Amino acid sequence: MIFETHAHYEDHKFNEDRDELLAALPSCGVSPVINVGSKLSTTEESVKLAQKYDYIYAAVGIHPSEIGDLQLEPTVERLRELAQYEKTVAIGEIGLDYYWDKEPEVQSRQREWFRAQLKLASEVNLPVIIHSRDAAADTLEIMGNAAAEGIPGVIHCYSYSPEIAQEYVKMGYYIGVGGVVTFKNAKKLVQTVEQIPLERILLETDCPYMAPEPHRGQRNDSRYIPHIIEKIAQIKGITPDVVESTTADNAYRLFKIQACR
Repeated sequence: MIFETHAHYEDHKFNEDRDELLAALPSCGVSPVINVGSKLSTTEESVKLAQKYDYIYAAVGIHPSEIGDLQLEPTVERLRELAQYEKTVAIGEIGLDYYWDKEPEVQSRQREWFRAQLKLASEVNLPVIIHSRDAAADTLEIMGNAAAEGIPGVIHCYSYSPEIAQEYVKMGYYIGVGGVVTFKNAKKLVQTVEQIPLERILLETDCPYMAPEPHRGQRNDSRYIPHIIEKIAQIKGITPDVVESTTADNAYRLFKIQACR
């Protein structure tokens, strides 16, 4: 079975067929699925999906571009409450996004929220799911400190150089690989997959976004992960079965979920 480590099935793009699609995923070879929060409302919805479906688990967190006018302390306390749910398996997605937010004061606030949620992850003993865009240096520095504190996690939707990926691997972090690896212009990610151990790769879609070829531009969902598996297998010169089983083992290990195979 394919372990999908990063989905957003609470997204409005699934409103018309969410239940039908989710009910069918295990028969399509996908289970478990981690549904990942990005703001308080989607975090709450992720927990509800985990309550409804046996094979869905929740990640709770505030995306750096979603902190808005939220107050830090009460928001973190609400995340702490949601983290107590038995099927909450990670704090995420959290991190830095300087692509949209270029103002120094906004970026400073993002770092404050990032560190606060990392502290929460340490306190509740959960791994982290990291979003990082156009913030390579600051993310690496902050995650270096997190690694020193023993906080495990994954760098989701990895987009930086193979050299930086190697640094994360040395720290003990996993690299999230999704549909981008199938794109014709994905040279850096292909090189990253070539150079890091398969034992440090997790499969993800980030659905409904980032659909792999040949579905690029369409609504993404977990049924498209075999395209990602095939590309990784091609890059690594191994069989798709090895990619599927090894990445699933990686995810079970990181998220401390009992294997349901």
